[in-house]
Amino acid sequence: MKQIVWLASYPKSGNTWLRVFLTNYLRTDGRPVDINALDLQMNAADRRLLDDALVVECSDLTEEELAWYRPEAYRILARRSRELLYLKIHDAYTQSADGEPLIPADATRAAIYIVRNPLDVSTSFAHHYAISTDAAIERMGSEVGMLNERIRLLPHVKQRLMSWSRHVSSWINQTAIPVHLIRYEDMHREPEETFGQAIRFLGIPYDAERVRTAARFSCFQQLREQEQVSGFREKPTGAEAFFRVGRANSWSETLTEAQKRKTIEDHAPMMRQLRYLGDDGLPRIC
Repeated sequence: MKQIVWLASYPKSGNTWLRVFLTNYLRTDGRPVDINALDLQMNAADRRLLDDALVVECSDLTEEELAWYRPEAYRILARRSRELLYLKIHDAYTQSADGEPLIPADATRAAIYIVRNPLDVSTSFAHHYAISTDAAIERMGSEVGMLNERIRLLPHVKQRLMSWSRHVSSWINQTAIPVHLIRYEDMHREPEETFGQAIRFLGIPYDAERVRTAARFSCFQQLREQEQVSGFREKPTGAEAFFRVGRANSWSETLTEAQKRKTIEDHAPMMRQLRYLGDDGLPRIC
């Protein structure tokens, strides 16, 4: 029953990039995959996915009831699947009121957690959700951070993020399921090595040439050009583009000194643990 592989991250940390690479690796037709036809598009918060698994509409449940039912929905999906089931997830690793983890260990094969320097996440988050950078930094520091809080019914159910630091810690410090940590910056700096480690961790047959080809097919320029021609279905309304800049360490050019200080004040311990912050308290170029 342990069929689910979680592709987990705080929003705007490289989750889609990893899913594009994995799809390119798993396919062998010799051409880049269509970003609007990825094999790994299922989102753990997709309302239709949960409705279908539970045979009850999420909109008929209270938030507390839905938190209790979601782990069972994932068990049902795992039982139905004959092969590995990759689920994108932005929720933090949390528990319901009665203490049951959102992520059921008995249905989980493994998780890959993608992390990105919060100094860069803030700018990307702001553009993606059409808010100011200051507002993005404030939300990233909030312990009650949520996605899809609006009253109207959305395609995805509410997702509990907590703060950026708590989100990262909740995944990488839990011990119920095996998790492999990937840094967004390493995906840029050493794509073949970084993606190759993920392939090995998942126990997928490793082929160095396929890794090289999949990494080339998944480069940011390729993704941006596809979006410019065909659009991207995951781009939210209001965002200029989903694949916008795709650089590491752009914070040095985009953030004010006050914005840098605020981000570091909110997340210094976790930034230091992930080597985004030096012992001198200054941000590092990764």
